[in-house]
Amino acid sequence: MSRTLVHLLRHGEVHNPDGTLYGRLPGYHLATGGRDMAVRVAEHLGGRDIVYIASSPLERALETAEPIAWAFSLEVTIDLRLIEAANQFEGSRFGVGDGALRHPANWWRLRNPTRPSWGEPYLDIARRMMAAVNAGRRAAQGNEAVLVSHQLPIWTLRRFLERRHLWHDPRRRQCGLASLTTLVYDRDRLSGIEYSEPAGPTARDYVSGA
Repeated sequence: MSRTLVHLLRHGEVHNPDGTLYGRLPGYHLATGGRDMAVRVAEHLGGRDIVYIASSPLERALETAEPIAWAFSLEVTIDLRLIEAANQFEGSRFGVGDGALRHPANWWRLRNPTRPSWGEPYLDIARRMMAAVNAGRRAAQGNEAVLVSHQLPIWTLRRFLERRHLWHDPRRRQCGLASLTTLVYDRDRLSGIEYSEPAGPTARDYVSGA
């Protein structure tokens, strides 16, 4: 009864043929492949002791949560703290290696990558995600919880818990589509962090709005 698992689940593949950095924009749903990923994650978790599931309010996260909620006969709790990070480049095409760094119009927003200056501060992301994790841990005490979120918030929280600096190279994130970053608690103490890709490995997504 002292062991609690909190699974941080990144949503599945999104239908985004234009390659837009969609961030918090509405209307971005899972692609067919993303729905398949969500089902595979639900199957992977089958037989486990999942008693609580929460999700970011964005469509792609809620759609990823649905098969798990159905499998365990749970209601999905919408937790605003699990939402994607705010980003000033939202709605545009912007990613590592696409030439955006060469445009002078972008330089002011990119002036401080350690904060970062183009969006929600990393420390704010880590703190709100930690609050969501604590709520999930309390709700699932002695059992398991699933929190569906997004790549950057999950990776930022992991770096925060591992006591690493929060700024990082997006190409080095270990947080694939439909991946699970599992926080293992012994009572109230974090005793381990595990990572798995139950829906299979996916191509790395370098856009911090996924």
